[in-house]
Amino acid sequence: MFAPIFHDDELAAPGADRVRVRWLGTAGFALEYQGTTVLFDPYLTRASLFRVATSRLVSDARVIAAHAPRADAIVVGHTHFDHALDVPAIAALTGAQVYGSRSAVTLCRGSGLPEARLHDVERSPGADPAVAEVGPFELRFHPSAHSRFALGRVPFPGEITGCDDVPLRFNHYRCGAVFAVEIRVAGRTILHLGSAELIEANLRVREPDLLLLCAAGWTSSPELPERVARVITPRAVLLSHWDDFFRPLESPARPLPALQLPRLVDRLGRANRDAKVGVVPLLGGVWV
Repeated sequence: MFAPIFHDDELAAPGADRVRVRWLGTAGFALEYQGTTVLFDPYLTRASLFRVATSRLVSDARVIAAHAPRADAIVVGHTHFDHALDVPAIAALTGAQVYGSRSAVTLCRGSGLPEARLHDVERSPGADPAVAEVGPFELRFHPSAHSRFALGRVPFPGEITGCDDVPLRFNHYRCGAVFAVEIRVAGRTILHLGSAELIEANLRVREPDLLLLCAAGWTSSPELPERVARVITPRAVLLSHWDDFFRPLESPARPLPALQLPRLVDRLGRANRDAKVGVVPLLGGVWV
């Protein structure tokens, strides 16, 4: 087995006072608590590599209708296509509010979402992180960074500045600002890291009940497992973005080539021996 698999009740028993965390593939998650649902980086379309390379990207309406959870809010950690492509379509379907960078707001505005549902949570350097409340959820948007896995550089840096040409090609989904999102709900703390990097000086979240950690690109972020253990010290780590997201959502998850997931699991375990580290099946989840 390439990584331990969390069972539904392994972190906590199901119950009305528990938070349901469901993995949507790539860095996408649905967090549900007492009737309120917040989505993080939901990417369900999972376009084939050929389609990504040769055409403008359009959300798969069938897949979204079949698999998109109901949502009160959608959080966009950064705006590469495998995080942001489906956000406008899911928001249009569910009526969700959208929280993200200026790039995320520009993308959603260009896709026809009403201005009143778009929330720019970027702040100037040194300012306190933006805070948003969605029902019982409190969200804090800590400035973060993207891993430099493209020959030592962040892939497609910069901002999405205009969407007159929506739908866009994959390389026009610029990264935009990156966030580590702290989620507080029901007395629990969950941290979503949608890219395999962090800015230690900006992150003041300590001992969260669960860290949702992106695995893609982790080998390009020096000493990431050890820094996660030292700076965050999570009680449990649920790995995401380890799957081959060019495969359809209906297919079993398969690790990305050259990801070295067993090595990541081993180093996280060695650096923080008290933490549980694992994965869940595609569309599976845990209770916290």
